[in-house]
Amino acid sequence: MTEEPTRKLAVLLHADVIGSTALVQLNETVAHARIQDAFQRFSQTITQHHGTTQEIRGDALVAEFSRASDAVTAAMDFQSTNTAHNEGISDEIRPELRVGIAMGEVVVADNTVTGEGIVLAQRLEQLAEPGGVVVQGSVSETVPTRMPFEFENLGEQSLKGFEQPVRVFAVQLKSGEQIPDAESSSVISEFGTRDVYETLQLELPDKPSIAVLPFTSMSADPEQEFLADGVSEDIITELSKISKLFVVARNSTFTYKGRAVDVKQVGREQGVHYVLEGSVRRNGDRLRITAQLIDATTGDHLWAQRYDRVIHDVFELQDEITREVTSALQVELTEGEQARLWASGTQNFEAWEIVIQIPELIYSHRKEHILMGRRLSEEALLLDKNYAAAWTMLGLAHWEEAFNGWSENPEASLNLAIDAAAVSQSIDDSNPDTYALLTWIHLSLRKYNQAFDLAKQAMVLGPNNSFVVGVASDVALFCDRPHDMIVLLNKAMRLCPIYPAWYPSSLAWAYLLMDRREDAIDSAKTSSGIDPDYPFNYMVLAIAFAESECEQEARTAIENLLRIDPSYSLRTFSECQPFRDAKVLNRHIEGLRKAGLPE
Repeated sequence: MTEEPTRKLAVLLHADVIGSTALVQLNETVAHARIQDAFQRFSQTITQHHGTTQEIRGDALVAEFSRASDAVTAAMDFQSTNTAHNEGISDEIRPELRVGIAMGEVVVADNTVTGEGIVLAQRLEQLAEPGGVVVQGSVSETVPTRMPFEFENLGEQSLKGFEQPVRVFAVQLKSGEQIPDAESSSVISEFGTRDVYETLQLELPDKPSIAVLPFTSMSADPEQEFLADGVSEDIITELSKISKLFVVARNSTFTYKGRAVDVKQVGREQGVHYVLEGSVRRNGDRLRITAQLIDATTGDHLWAQRYDRVIHDVFELQDEITREVTSALQVELTEGEQARLWASGTQNFEAWEIVIQIPELIYSHRKEHILMGRRLSEEALLLDKNYAAAWTMLGLAHWEEAFNGWSENPEASLNLAIDAAAVSQSIDDSNPDTYALLTWIHLSLRKYNQAFDLAKQAMVLGPNNSFVVGVASDVALFCDRPHDMIVLLNKAMRLCPIYPAWYPSSLAWAYLLMDRREDAIDSAKTSSGIDPDYPFNYMVLAIAFAESECEQEARTAIENLLRIDPSYSLRTFSECQPFRDAKVLNRHIEGLRKAGLPE
């Protein structure tokens, strides 16, 4: 059976043997044996450093990593040990490898991995010296500065198959340093930030804790995945309103989508006691949903149910599943929580199908995605003008356009966001996301006290909502309260263990405000490893490097910022970033100016 292809962002390593044909000509049997031995040793090193060898073919090897720091460490570790290994060989058949590392999208299907990222890694590898390692610019920017590596700038290189030149760096070990072993390379900072999703066992909270996995779509039509995703997301949203539960965020659990996972592993990685999983099958206007609640510490099934209904009963089904879960966990709800939990959203199935696609677009912080999210919100409101969530999504899109300087008339966009939030609140005044939107709006209006109060109310309404906690940390950012930021961001990261780039980026801003520039750089690089196109990483990197007199690194950060948003300027930053203290704003402007951001 042909496997459905899946796409993901990864760190790719490509290695080949230099002059393999010449080695084979010396002695074919010995050469093949030693090349395979080299690849097997490299594969073992890759595994030790949390990577996966995807393919060994002839004289080449392909591997995949989640973190750039692991890929670089594994490559440097192997090259060092292989040099020592070859020194013990008396003849000339000594396989030497060169390695290229890149970040990019891969397609996984039928046990093979393909994609532009692998091709780029292969092109980079061809630029490496014998026994050397060459990496893409974004890889070098993601490796924390505390790692014992330095990156020699080889400039922009024109590579076959790629229209734009690629910035290339050769990796070297810092003088007097040693390559870290697999354990010590996995360093966790004092505040729990990790190099792109460090795997660790989190402590269980002191109340019932649950992760809702993305429900599996059992329909043949891939378009029906939105339906399964929507069911899962809505259950997470409803459970997140319950103060006596600890609920992991959607961003974190949806990383398991399309993967066969061990529930016990999920419990360890997410730090929860219980896991809810299920499936959705649509057949015409009929819907079958199965759900099961599992104790992640033992693997025991606590509750399971199958529902067969007509498609338009999906909203009642989600409420019913949520009730069953809270009952199985023996959670007692307050009257206010019960009212909020069963507050209606929409009964229009088509509008709901549209809205479940929007959050991922809005939270991507990409200009084109924001525009698409706005259009979808407007489509949903044509179907149901009383759909509060659609109004909130519309307001978020307008606010993003104003905040990022993408609107030709920021004041008009902000007013549209205010209007949308007001309509949403008039329909449903218990939605924490609406209060988070109002928090951001009031920050943009420089009404800091009101923003603080709104953020508090958002966290009361959504005690498990990592998004609103992240928004609250923005209030602390713009009011120059970095210690409060760290507390809030720790909470957001615990609620969402596999967190978005936004959280470590905000942590970097907190460190910058505290004059901890090296920590700021490390956190920003962690964020870049999660999303290389998140622009706020490069702002904080530019300022921190400029203040540290690292002129080239600062200019590289600005180049990345302008690559993402070519029109961004000091004026945009000054007008859109609502820092309360003029001294703080001027400090950042001066840092960006020094780094080379245009006026």
